[in-house]
Amino acid sequence: MQGNAELNGPARPSPGHALVTGGAGFIGSHVVEKLLASGWRVTVLDNFDPFYSEAIKRSNLAQVARHPLFRLIEGNILDPAALTRVEDPRHPFDVLIHLAAKAGVRPSIADPLGYHSVNVTGTLMLLEAAVRWKVPHFILAGSSSIYGEDPDVPWREDVPRNSPISPYAATKLMAESYGRLFSRLHGLKVTTLRFFTVFGPRQRPDLAIHDFTRRIHAGLPIVQYGDGSTRRDYTFIGDIVDGVIAAMDRTEGELYDVYNLGNSGSVTLRELIAGIEKAVGRKAVIEVRPEQPGDVPRTQADITKARDHLGYAPKTSLAEGLAEFEAWFRSMQPVGRLGS
Repeated sequence: MQGNAELNGPARPSPGHALVTGGAGFIGSHVVEKLLASGWRVTVLDNFDPFYSEAIKRSNLAQVARHPLFRLIEGNILDPAALTRVEDPRHPFDVLIHLAAKAGVRPSIADPLGYHSVNVTGTLMLLEAAVRWKVPHFILAGSSSIYGEDPDVPWREDVPRNSPISPYAATKLMAESYGRLFSRLHGLKVTTLRFFTVFGPRQRPDLAIHDFTRRIHAGLPIVQYGDGSTRRDYTFIGDIVDGVIAAMDRTEGELYDVYNLGNSGSVTLRELIAGIEKAVGRKAVIEVRPEQPGDVPRTQADITKARDHLGYAPKTSLAEGLAEFEAWFRSMQPVGRLGS
């Protein structure tokens, strides 16, 4: 992403004002940097949820904290008072990019009500706010998890989906339904972006690439669920950000639309581990455990629609992305900001 000089340069006329929920997170902080570097005014709403270290999230925003066009509101999307504080009558929002969520398939199984509250009710409250504030465009972070166990890959956006296999997937599917409904009822332009497995610098510490890298460096065993044959469509953060910006810039087309943002390939868990070993320069000690409930055997995006409508064209290979993640991981070690 962009360096300090560009991010913290003098204020200039802004092309618009973006509200980014969850802007201190992995994907959100990269989107915020890209917007600021492009001259946008950006307001972030984030509650620094303790799902993982608050210090990590604050470090994600360190480069932009003093940018003249950046504003941080600490608060919960479920709190009406926080939404009131977010509103800026002097600079109305031109786009609302909703990235805040309770994330994770496995944790959702133990807390379905909590996931429903944030991912469904929270989205509904933001959709209502967007209508109230007359926001022209609502970008909704979707998830590849809504495709469930469909064996017909690569997955296309136009095939009906009604069989999620985790509470997390169910909540993301319901959030999409509300987005489609608000588009129809209120004329709100809503674009859902179904993210496939995103990786790169600042990835959450609980996710596989980050967790495996940390464990290999520490000489600790990594946990492989199943026989290593499960496949994922790993997509580099820079490519995802490009897709978000392209969707934001698309003003024509349907009032409601949905796009897959993936790499369009599929990599086995065994291949991923080998790639991380190569990037780290050390072999992993592997502890094999049974497959976990809620995990799907394969994900793979059909990105034809995103390519045709948005010009979306992922450029970063898994090997290149793992090397970039490893470089970031090493750079973070001296200041101890990664947490556990």
